[in-house]
Amino acid sequence: MPLNIYTHPDYASQKDLILSLVQGFHNEGQLLVKGSRNIIKINTLGDEKVNIKYFKRPNAMNSVVYSWLRPSKARRSFEYAQYLLEHDILTPFPIAYVEERTATGLKESFYICRHIDYDFTFRELIHDPMFENRKVILEQFTEFTFKMHENRVNFLDHSPGNTLIVNKGNANYDFYLIDLNRMKFEDMDIETRMDNFKKLWPSRAMVKIMADKYAELSNQPAEKLYAILMEKTVAFKKKITKKKYLKRKLKGKKK
Repeated sequence: MPLNIYTHPDYASQKDLILSLVQGFHNEGQLLVKGSRNIIKINTLGDEKVNIKYFKRPNAMNSVVYSWLRPSKARRSFEYAQYLLEHDILTPFPIAYVEERTATGLKESFYICRHIDYDFTFRELIHDPMFENRKVILEQFTEFTFKMHENRVNFLDHSPGNTLIVNKGNANYDFYLIDLNRMKFEDMDIETRMDNFKKLWPSRAMVKIMADKYAELSNQPAEKLYAILMEKTVAFKKKITKKKYLKRKLKGKKK
């Protein structure tokens, strides 16, 4: 298959090795995530552990779109990661992206980055109210999100599984964004900023902690931010719950 590879300058000398990993992707490596739209595997590049994310073939229309009108998901992941790191926002280091293109458009594509050995994700904070240092972690996570917003990053997939958290000890934590291909780079008003938290599915207590911290950082009234964030969160939860209910009802009718 005709493969085009684009590497970070630090990995230019390893193009052949990266291509070899991509070509053997379906038969090699340790499975990390198997989704309906992509697969992630862990492998080694030299003495480094890396993640390889495989984006399945788009349909015929999107194949053309990703060839002429919009960058591929793999390319966006790579370029967005570079933007984040340039603005001191942590994400696994971008190594390369690889695309298979033919005369009819984009076929398969891959994004390769360094592997992060993380301790937990935001999801654990939702499910365990007694999680150690939960309030401290939420406050630091809010600082991390505020920093994103100040750097014009609207992360559209700001959801529980898309932030890897590393415990550095002494109640200090690092936050790494993953699944990067859906972002907007724009100035955000306070409504948009609060809206960006809703997919995290926070509880009322979590909303209070995050709203108070964001208010401190942004010089906004805490009561105002709490009200906006609660409204956004409740509306989102109702929307998703309704969607799941209708889906189950439809499935029941088909039986």
